[in-house]
Amino acid sequence: MIDGFNRSLKRLFDICAASIGLIVLSPVFLVLVILVRRSSPGGALFCQERVGRSEVPFICLKFRTMAAGSPNVGSHDAASSWITPLGKKLRAYKLDELPQLVNVVRGEMSFVGPRPCLPTQSDVIAARRKHDVFSVRPGITGLAQLQGIDMSTPEALAEADARYIRNAGFWQDIVLVINTVAGKGTGDAAAK
Repeated sequence: MIDGFNRSLKRLFDICAASIGLIVLSPVFLVLVILVRRSSPGGALFCQERVGRSEVPFICLKFRTMAAGSPNVGSHDAASSWITPLGKKLRAYKLDELPQLVNVVRGEMSFVGPRPCLPTQSDVIAARRKHDVFSVRPGITGLAQLQGIDMSTPEALAEADARYIRNAGFWQDIVLVINTVAGKGTGDAAAK
């Protein structure tokens, strides 16, 4: 379980790393905004309500990877035909997640934690309540994502999230971030 010291260290790391990331990656953000806007009609950012710590809703930011007007569903329920060609590349390299650095700075998310679900994913919410997963901030990446467990299997997801919370520590988070950057894990795959 994350104790007070580790929680403070985690938050300090989140603020520092996300702030530095936003500054250093600002040219990448600019290029991606232009590419997304030029690749298909619609805005560059995708803003979606998600369930955060203590079940408080927040607006999760991502680069838009689906055609404008696509239904508001979880990734595993999204048809692959809704995803733009550029969106497929952004998802493959996890670049669509970069705007979540803003969510991290605002304290709505952490670098590592359970991936935030939609308020409509009642099975996921119920399983996470049972395992006390909402006791921590959701993350840009997480143990379940790296293990290829997505929101289509709510109980397995909640169990992996709870396992992460039980064993959470600063160095474990660093290893999970490195594995994410190295391209390990699959996260939420789109439906066929």
